[in-house]
Amino acid sequence: MGKIAFVFPGQGAQTVGMGRDAYAQFEASRAVFDAADRALGIPISKLAFEGPDEELKMTANTQPALLATSVALLEAFKARGVKPDFVAGHSLGEYSALVAAGVLGFEDAVRLVRARGQFMEQAVPSGQGAMAATLGAERDALEALCRDVSRSVGQVELANVNCPGQIVVSGTAAGVAAVAERGKEAGAKRVVPLEVSGPFHSSLMKPAADRLAGELADVAFRDASVPVVANVTAQAVSSGETLRGLLIEQVVSPVLWEDSVRYLIDQGVDTYVEIGSGTVLAGLIKKIDKSVQVVSVNSAAAVAEAALA
Repeated sequence: MGKIAFVFPGQGAQTVGMGRDAYAQFEASRAVFDAADRALGIPISKLAFEGPDEELKMTANTQPALLATSVALLEAFKARGVKPDFVAGHSLGEYSALVAAGVLGFEDAVRLVRARGQFMEQAVPSGQGAMAATLGAERDALEALCRDVSRSVGQVELANVNCPGQIVVSGTAAGVAAVAERGKEAGAKRVVPLEVSGPFHSSLMKPAADRLAGELADVAFRDASVPVVANVTAQAVSSGETLRGLLIEQVVSPVLWEDSVRYLIDQGVDTYVEIGSGTVLAGLIKKIDKSVQVVSVNSAAAVAEAALA
């Protein structure tokens, strides 16, 4: 068997009911959700378990709820004795990866992502920013189209390079609409608007990045016990101080998920354990390389049954 990476999902993977069975079955999972509720002073666990969906979808709620679910499942899965060679997370999921690597304490992480979500929601007035997923577009051509639209219509940038043929763009509402209209020029078969509360991972998020920098300055960052593959660089990082800086950059930079997975494959990783709600990352990883093994640990049953070849 080759190397193993633990990977953690980001916003969009949430679903009402996530983590509830783990809370009921595993003491370690229960301790995580209880710690999240105490750290935030709100019943974020109840929101994850029971909804309502509209409230869970709010960025400032989604982020801590997803983090708590990922770490709760991670703590339960640790009893299996599987140790990763690398960790990585998609956007918000990078905070789960930092907890897994011992860089951040869980209570610090859950408070940080709650603040991050609030800052991201508040950075751009409602309706002025947008995001859209392009399907089938060529990366270089899409980047060139975004540059052209940014000059002539309004700022728009690559936000998530997820897998071949799936790239999310982010920016001003006018800029994103123009890319959607001209998507065929970059080879896009379809451009799908995303239901989000802001133009995440674009330069328009600078106010959020600046405010987050202030929060991060007050939190202890330790060096990683397991290398973390960072969204911003798609390279392994172990220095706590470097990772602190990358979290600030991450708010205004594209999530290089495809590049990160290719980097891991180059390092000999052939088994990916997705820990958290849903199976979003499993789908993306398989589109990057069909030959790798991906296991999703997204429920109490999956913690016990996850089969690693």
